[in-house]
Amino acid sequence: MTDPVCPKTGAPMQRGSRPMTIEYKGAQMVFDMPGWYCDASDESIHTGEDMKTSDRALNRLKAEKEGLHLPEDIKRIRTKLGLTQEQAGELIGGGPRAFQKYEAGDLLPSRAISSALALLDRDPSGLTVLHERQHDAASEPSLG
Repeated sequence: MTDPVCPKTGAPMQRGSRPMTIEYKGAQMVFDMPGWYCDASDESIHTGEDMKTSDRALNRLKAEKEGLHLPEDIKRIRTKLGLTQEQAGELIGGGPRAFQKYEAGDLLPSRAISSALALLDRDPSGLTVLHERQHDAASEPSLG
């Protein structure tokens, strides 16, 4: 988007960021929201990339309020376990791209994923059980 004008005033809009407050279940978070802003009014325009910022902030607030792992905790546990993002998604759950989304803050982990990560963080030997289950499932003959 190049040189947009304010839909309310017709004035040129400037690229920048402004503080924005979001709320979830009584908790609040203030973050810097990128976008195009009009100094002559309260109008703003946000691109899809800009909206990722607010989506990620809301996911963080939800994770904090719901007691789920934050993106940096998910990455720390995954690397502690010596897994790639794809391996973690296949072993722990969510699919091959899930951990990429969890760690970017684009997707909240389910309570089950968050619980599994908490257990594996405390006792990484539990990963052996998941490897065995994956191996057993791969070696079972398919029905049909």
